[in-house]
Amino acid sequence: MWTRHILNCAIVAPLLNPGHVGDVGSGAGLPGLVLAIARPDVDFVLIEPMERRVAWLSEQVDELGLDNVSVVRDRAEDVRLTQPLDQVTARAVSAFRKLIPLTAPLLRDGGELILMKGAGAAAEVEAATKELRKFRVRDVEVLTLGEGVLDDVTRVIRARVR
Repeated sequence: MWTRHILNCAIVAPLLNPGHVGDVGSGAGLPGLVLAIARPDVDFVLIEPMERRVAWLSEQVDELGLDNVSVVRDRAEDVRLTQPLDQVTARAVSAFRKLIPLTAPLLRDGGELILMKGAGAAAEVEAATKELRKFRVRDVEVLTLGEGVLDDVTRVIRARVR
């Protein structure tokens, strides 16, 4: 649990910039809650459609005293935020090509996707050519984080929406 999930998320924290970050499909709080603890200088919106998970996330936010987190019950494609996000994270939600239409519209121009993926991240990028073009996603790169530090590395697809 600790290395495969918690540290796997925490290692992403240096990729975040101060600003507004959305975590799509927050579920059990991975990576949203972990990142909110690691980066109190960043404001997080945890976006989760399931009522039971939203209730649990809200309880954890209160219990942990995280004043940099709000929880929104909605599907990513339906959520209406008061302002566009600077960055969006997601972990174990869907294939990259399916995540693009869910996450890219939430970002401001120049905003960044920080999507945690598995060993097939590069292949997912290749399979998303049409969606990348349609949603103006640029500067796509696959990062490998935690080599030599964690038992299991973390792969992240990072890209900008222009």
